[in-house]
Amino acid sequence: MNPVFRWFHSLGSPPTFYRFASRWIPWTGSAALTLGAIGLYLGLARAPADYLQGESFRIIYLHVPSAWMSLFIYVLMAVYGAIALIWRIKLCEILMLASAPVGAMFTAITLITGMLWGKPTWGTYWEWDARMTSELVLLFLYFGVLGLAYAYDDLRQGARAAAVLALVGVVNVPIIHFSVQWWNTLHQGESVQVIGKSTIHGSMLWPLLIMAVATKFYFLFALLQRARVLLLEQERGKAWVRELAMESR
Repeated sequence: MNPVFRWFHSLGSPPTFYRFASRWIPWTGSAALTLGAIGLYLGLARAPADYLQGESFRIIYLHVPSAWMSLFIYVLMAVYGAIALIWRIKLCEILMLASAPVGAMFTAITLITGMLWGKPTWGTYWEWDARMTSELVLLFLYFGVLGLAYAYDDLRQGARAAAVLALVGVVNVPIIHFSVQWWNTLHQGESVQVIGKSTIHGSMLWPLLIMAVATKFYFLFALLQRARVLLLEQERGKAWVRELAMESR
């Protein structure tokens, strides 16, 4: 077997994953904290004010990375759900459930910062614009996944039901992303391009990209933390968990 595939296969073992998570939690947390501090400093203190929006545009450094993460985490959650449904891999069920609260948090931050940004920009906190509405639907989908998962006495059965909802709800992700192209909305078009030239100035772009990387590391930190707790709950009757409890005494 290819060494890479062998490593991924071994990572599916609960004791192996627990040790892997424990090893990487401090590093991901430190990276998130360091990059977040740098990104916020550059964005809030060093980047120039926007020529139209003035200082209010600085909320972009929380709003946009959170919006990107809200979509990224939901797609990843749906992938975990698909793997869990097809191959019945317990670890993917746990990773899906561990992703949902973090994704819901980023979605809530997106909506709240968007409302705060909307007041000085559009003159209103909320408008039933296509992107705002579909982002609100995304928050309800995260809540639905969590509610459905914990509605069952058997968490594995609940995880499989939640995985179906995650897969159905993933159709909302392209609606959010392409809403500014499909409908006439208050939101402007994309300023940051993966392929092609971004329209945002470099002095504003770099802090934004640093914050985007920081949120990725925070997600990994929170995911590993939550997955480790869920893993211990599901495996609490296994010998390796008892041995771990004995070692911690």
